[in-house]
Amino acid sequence: MRPSTRALLATAAIVLASAGTAAAAPAPIVDDNGTIVAPSSTAISFAHTPSGARAGTANERESRAGVSIVKLYLAEYVVRHGDPAARADAVEMIRSSDNALADRLHAKYPQAISTTVAEFGLVDTHVPGYWGFGTTSTHDMVTYLEAKKRTDPGSPVLAAMASAHETAADGYPQNFGTALLAGVIGTKWGWSDDRAFHASASFGPDFSVAASVYGSASRLTDDVLGAFTEGEPSPSGNGYLLEDCPAVAWLAGDPALGAPAQALLDTVPPQLGAAFCGV
Repeated sequence: MRPSTRALLATAAIVLASAGTAAAAPAPIVDDNGTIVAPSSTAISFAHTPSGARAGTANERESRAGVSIVKLYLAEYVVRHGDPAARADAVEMIRSSDNALADRLHAKYPQAISTTVAEFGLVDTHVPGYWGFGTTSTHDMVTYLEAKKRTDPGSPVLAAMASAHETAADGYPQNFGTALLAGVIGTKWGWSDDRAFHASASFGPDFSVAASVYGSASRLTDDVLGAFTEGEPSPSGNGYLLEDCPAVAWLAGDPALGAPAQALLDTVPPQLGAAFCGV
């Protein structure tokens, strides 16, 4: 296994250790019908992991441009069925949202997205040929993330989301939308070539959330933050440093993954930190 992939799997293990135990998830603001309140140009979906409760805008099932969010469905297949080089490329594709990698992987595994769609029941997702022409809904994004957290929390896909680069391969900042909600651990972002459409899908220890907007990145951020009451900050300062935790001590000196791994370790409550680190 390549060192970078091994590091990401260790990061995912920390996510697993903290799942369901962090502070309260952000709470969606809903109307009398239980519908999330947001402008009609914006679609939002939310799931509370411990209870299974879901909420969304009235248009959460609308199949909109999949942009780079569809790369999650591509990577899902590749990290499980691809050759070692392809698996490493899939991880980097998620971290950097690299279109060239997506083109290469989709050409090599043309069945990948349709297989993921069928396996996870993503009924609003359609990819007629080229991955870049695909459509999906925020409801499907959350359905996928909740299934992964439940059935495969050590997935390299989740770990790649948790260690995404600050800047995408095309130079676009990856710092908007659902990523700015309290408690988020990992995010995948997407945007159209003309920057007129944006989307993001994120997960935290006890929630998943996705949003898309016909508008700018800042518009998506504003609409998302306006649709939730802020949850409590994740607990931190549990006393465990990477170098003191045998399970992930070798990550301490990694210039790319050391900081995010420590941040994730800081979310683990003391009693679980002791069990995870074996101290």
